[in-house]
Amino acid sequence: MQIEHLAIWTYHLEILKDFYLKYFGGAIDEHYQNQDKDFESYFISFERGCRLELMQMPGIPRSENDVTGQFTGLIHFAFSTTSKRAVNELTEKLEQDGFKIVGRPRTTGDGYYESVVLDPDQNRVEIAFKP
Repeated sequence: MQIEHLAIWTYHLEILKDFYLKYFGGAIDEHYQNQDKDFESYFISFERGCRLELMQMPGIPRSENDVTGQFTGLIHFAFSTTSKRAVNELTEKLEQDGFKIVGRPRTTGDGYYESVVLDPDQNRVEIAFKP
């Protein structure tokens, strides 16, 4: 088995969609709208791996988790790159464009070279390379 998709609730559907298209090479797979429920979503596909579903609907409560801390539940997801240099370059580009870097590029104990950025909704996204 493999993970088919991950889903994120947002109040900034277009901003979040543009972020994943621009910085992570996503492509819009599917746009869905249910006018009866005032629900809208995009499926975004990437070069390989699972898709990302971005969903918007009034009345969904905002997260009260501290985005700079850790908490139970899904805490991040990761995109793999082709090199350490790619991790550094994307991290630098995101920082230059005003996104908060919460984990500077480093080699982890299990051998990944990674950084962590907050997306426009403050979700943790790892940028990783495994030699």
